[in-house]
Amino acid sequence: MHEQAPQLLAPLAPAPHKMLIKGATLISMDGKVGNLPKGDILIADGVIAAIGQNLPADGAEVIDAAGMIAIPGMVDTHRHAWEGQLRRINPNAATLEDYCNATHFSFAKYYRPRDIYVGNLLTALGAIDAGITTVIDNSHNSRTGAHSDAAVEALLDAGIRAVHASGAPVSGEWDKAHWPASLARLQAKYFTNPDSLVTLAMMAQLEPEQWVVARKLGIPIVTEFFGAGMAAELAGLHRQGLLGSDNIFNHCTCLPESGWRILREAGVRVNVCPRSDAHYGIEDGLNAWQAAHQHGIRPGLSVDNETSYSGDMFMEMRVAFYLQRVMGHRQRLNGHHHAAAPTDAFRLLEAATIDGAAVAGLEQRIGSLRPGKQADLVLIRTGDLNLYPVNNAIGTVVHAAERSNIDTVIIGGRVRKRGSVVLGVDQARLRAAIDESCGHLFSAAAYEPDLFAQSFAPIHQA
Repeated sequence: MHEQAPQLLAPLAPAPHKMLIKGATLISMDGKVGNLPKGDILIADGVIAAIGQNLPADGAEVIDAAGMIAIPGMVDTHRHAWEGQLRRINPNAATLEDYCNATHFSFAKYYRPRDIYVGNLLTALGAIDAGITTVIDNSHNSRTGAHSDAAVEALLDAGIRAVHASGAPVSGEWDKAHWPASLARLQAKYFTNPDSLVTLAMMAQLEPEQWVVARKLGIPIVTEFFGAGMAAELAGLHRQGLLGSDNIFNHCTCLPESGWRILREAGVRVNVCPRSDAHYGIEDGLNAWQAAHQHGIRPGLSVDNETSYSGDMFMEMRVAFYLQRVMGHRQRLNGHHHAAAPTDAFRLLEAATIDGAAVAGLEQRIGSLRPGKQADLVLIRTGDLNLYPVNNAIGTVVHAAERSNIDTVIIGGRVRKRGSVVLGVDQARLRAAIDESCGHLFSAAAYEPDLFAQSFAPIHQA
């Protein structure tokens, strides 16, 4: 727990030595394991030891998963976790400038380390509640070393798997001696254990002089990449050998053919933002899901932020599904004979699980249910009124399930949600800490809250 934050969580209980999940419908997302109408998952010391039918308990803690669907934990490949207490403050934002006005230019500069802790903790707990077991935390408000420490400690305290991408603030005053120089300090302080749930990355734009720091540390580089405006820089970077598989590009909207070829050749990892790109009208507003696939790249899905909408992957899958189909229908209606075939529910679930794990660089550890992988998984109740009867398991998960249907979330063999409740959270203290943080930020920015506002009026410009 960060020293400037109150005790909001009970200490995480250790993972049981052995756990048996019994009788679930298994969607493994692994070609060799396949799917089982009814099967068991044996977990030993946080790792999946066996998958099959009628596995012996042999002293294991047993979770009766009859009437539940088991899927791998979902992966959010791009989330600005520090903004957690600004949820839905700007529901009708129509441009990227609207988003920036409600975050970077209004409140970000007033964040104390404890506000970063509260924002990151709230986001992480909300992700766990929604069946997201891994998040790439795009932390572009790292004002001081204390701010960065608070962000990392919130993720550790929450018990979520995360890649913390430390980045420079967009506006306001901040300690320029701290970033990126203190990435080495962060690595030494928090990231010496290779088995830690939280790992380190850098968040930076197309700035090779900054990337040098990350590459010396052997950590990934996360970039907000808008193709129409930034594509011209790719060829030069590629010629110099400065793009690689350690690059993670967000958005990738409106990228021309030549740009996609470069990303594929360089092995750059890509995530797309179905709701964010449409909501904020980023370039043409259409996410790059189909364009990435046409160029041999399997993107992950990302929520981006919660300042305008919810923080779950179910909605990202659905929006991506329908926008892809609308685009194809429109092309065929207008006589395009080579329009993309309609996508399917399984493909979207891959994007939310195993493909997201690959974007995070964790596909050998998570993203599918397979013996030898870390036990990151979600159990979804199928007896709930909105899901029963289950005539198609994959369709149920992708097209109908909600966070309210998630009974159990396990991360690294540790149960973090059970019986629909995220464990170890002191709800009263958490709400009090959130309210105190909001009160501080709103007062500092001279913001007058309005529960029924149709738009967010900018307070301060950069």
